[in-house]
Amino acid sequence: MGPAAFVLRGFALPYVDELLPAIAGIEEVAPFRNMVTPGGFTMSVALTNCGALGWTTDRRGYRYTNVDPDSQQPWPEMPVAFDRLAREAAAAAGFPDFEPDACLVNRYLPGSRLSLHQDKNELDYNAPIVSVSLGMTATFLFGGQERTDKTAKVMLYHGDVAVWGGEDRLRYHGVMPLKDAPHPRLGSKRINFTFRKAA
Repeated sequence: MGPAAFVLRGFALPYVDELLPAIAGIEEVAPFRNMVTPGGFTMSVALTNCGALGWTTDRRGYRYTNVDPDSQQPWPEMPVAFDRLAREAAAAAGFPDFEPDACLVNRYLPGSRLSLHQDKNELDYNAPIVSVSLGMTATFLFGGQERTDKTAKVMLYHGDVAVWGGEDRLRYHGVMPLKDAPHPRLGSKRINFTFRKAA
C-alpha cells in the first residue's frame, strides 16, 4: 500500500481458532458499544478494547484510558494469541520490535463504515499499526497525509492483516460501508482489531 504499508494476505488464518474465543471473552468483560464522537456523532461501528490501555471517545474528545469508562474496571488483558499475532505480523512487515499495549476491537455490521481519519492519539509514532480482519470482506481506504488526498481502495478479506508504519504511519484511512455478504463462520459481521503502542 506504500513504502512502509503492507497487506499480509491470510496471515491471521492459523490463529483464528484462538482469536474467536478470545474475542468472546473480551466482549463478556467489556461489551461492544457504539461510542459518541466529540462532535456528537454516534459511531456506526461498535467497539471495545483489551490491553493495558483502551481507546475511547465521547463529547470530551478522543483518548486512551486504563479503565473501561462504562464499568470503571481495567480493560481485559490482551490475550496471548493477540499479542503473538501482533508481534509476528509486525515483524513480517519489517517492524521487529513492536510491543503493543492497546488493542481496539471493532465490530462492523452491514452498513457500518469508518470515515477517513489518522491514528494520532498515540504517544509513539515510531511504532506501526497492526490491523486484523475477520469475517465479512471490507473495502479499506488508504489515503495520504492530508484528508483531501486521493485514496486507494484495498479489499480486506477474512484473515488478512494490514500493517503500516514509518513514513506511512499517519496516512488517512477508513472503511467504506460494509456490504451484507455473510461470512461462512462469522455471518453478517466483520471483526477488526488494531494493535497500537499507545504509551
